[in-house]
Amino acid sequence: MSEARERAIAASSVESAVDWWSTAISDIEPGVIRLRGYPVEQLIGGASFTDTIWLMLRGELPAPGQSALLEKALVAAVDHGPQAPSIAAARMAATCGVGLQGAVSTGVGLLGDVHGGAGQQAMVVYEEIHRAVADGAPLTDAVRDTVAQYRAAGRYLPGFGHRFHPRDPRRDALLDAVAEQRDRGVVGGDYLRIAIEIESALATRSGRPVPMNIDGATAVIYAELGFAAELARGLFILSRSVGILAHAWEETGHATRIKGPLPPPLLAGYTGSTPRDLPGERA
Repeated sequence: MSEARERAIAASSVESAVDWWSTAISDIEPGVIRLRGYPVEQLIGGASFTDTIWLMLRGELPAPGQSALLEKALVAAVDHGPQAPSIAAARMAATCGVGLQGAVSTGVGLLGDVHGGAGQQAMVVYEEIHRAVADGAPLTDAVRDTVAQYRAAGRYLPGFGHRFHPRDPRRDALLDAVAEQRDRGVVGGDYLRIAIEIESALATRSGRPVPMNIDGATAVIYAELGFAAELARGLFILSRSVGILAHAWEETGHATRIKGPLPPPLLAGYTGSTPRDLPGERA
C-alpha cells in the first residue's frame, strides 16, 4: 500500500465514512425504513402519496387542506398530449427500443427552461411583486411596473397566455381551489391576488384577455403553499413524469419501430442549396 493511501486511512474514521452521505430524509437499517422519522409501514397505512411528497420535501406532514391543494396542482400537470415535446420524445425513444426507463428519462430530460420551466419563472415574478408590496408599493403599481418591464424587453410574462388554448381549461379549477383554501385559512391568498392582478393588467393593455395558463396557476399554488421556486419545476417534472410514463408505455405496445417526427409519407422541408454536382476535379 502506498504512503498516500496509508495516510488517507489513518486520517479517516468509520464515523466520517458513514457521515459522507448523511441525510435527514431517510433512515435505513436492516429491517427498518423511516422517512423523516416515520416508519414506512405507518406511512403506507396512513399517508397518501401527496402527503409523502410533501413530507419528503418539507420535513413534516401537510395539513389536509395543504395536501388537497398540492394534489390538485400535481393532477393538473400530468399530461398535455403527444404534441408536448417531452411526451413526443419519450414516445419516439420507446420505438427505438431503449426500454421504458430510457424512454421516460428521454422525456424528462427535455423539461428545462423553455419546456417545463415556466412555473418556476412565474413564481419568481410573483415573489418579486410580493416583496415590492411588502416594502410598501401598491399592488397595482408593482404589477404595472413588472408588466412594463417585460414588454419593454419584448418578453412574455411566464404563466400567462397559451399557444394552444384560448383559455387554459385548468386555470379556473386550480384558482377556485386556492380561493377555497384561502377562505378556510389554509393559505393567505397573497399570490392569488398578485396573479389575478397581472392577468387584469395584461388584458387591459392588449384589449383582449391573456388568461393564466397551467404554469401560472400551479405557480400560485406552490407559492401559496410555501414551496421554493425551484421546486415548482421539480414538482412539475414529478407530475408530468406520469404522463410521460403512460405515453411511453402505450408506445411500447405498438408494432411500429423507429418512428421519426413525421409519418413516412411526409418529408421534412429543405431550405439549403439547390441540387448541384461536385466539381470535376473533386468527383
